[in-house]
Amino acid sequence: MSEAQPPAERPTLEKTAPPQGLEQAESSAAYGPGAGGAEGQDGAADGGRVPRFWSVRRVPAALVALLLLAGTAVLLYDVASVRADRPGMAWRRTLADELATTRLDDAAVLAGAAVAALLGLWLIVLALTPGLRGVLPMRRDVPQVRAGLERSAAALVLRDRAMEVSGVRSVRVAVTRRKVRARALAHFRELDEVRADLDSVLEEGIRQLGLARQLGLSVQVRRPAKR
Repeated sequence: MSEAQPPAERPTLEKTAPPQGLEQAESSAAYGPGAGGAEGQDGAADGGRVPRFWSVRRVPAALVALLLLAGTAVLLYDVASVRADRPGMAWRRTLADELATTRLDDAAVLAGAAVAALLGLWLIVLALTPGLRGVLPMRRDVPQVRAGLERSAAALVLRDRAMEVSGVRSVRVAVTRRKVRARALAHFRELDEVRADLDSVLEEGIRQLGLARQLGLSVQVRRPAKR
């Protein structure tokens, strides 16, 4: 005889007192993957971590390549001109004279050094970070296939699911890398009932998105402002 399975844990709802003069209900649901998914909080179905998508960053790479190409071409032309017993470019002689006579604590030198340092730091950050913050990695049920979901698309899907809840007049859904925030207006039914239904519907909707990382959920329901 098989042993009875313990019931699945339900979301933990934390109610906050509404501001004076405004009727509203809030909840923050924390839950783990459902019975249909064996993946971990940050991993794929086999327990491995699913990495984020890396941005190609064609624009920064193209700008840096063009600047390096232009600077290298100008320097090579000037070196070749000097080797051919021709005078160097006027701008290079002027720049060499100014660098030889300008003090290191000069404001222009410090400003140029700060700009160069910031530019280099920006390039290092671009090289070491994945980018594509708007794409949420999905579970890798097939090892050879990687899929991602735009956060705007996920928000649209969850918004459509929330609008199916009885009593919801309008709802705004924002999806970040770690959390889903829903702000709804309810024109009938008790706010706690509407919020509980939204918690259940959005929780199931988040699971059905098939994301590698289960997102947290925050739901706020209030009445429309009286005119």
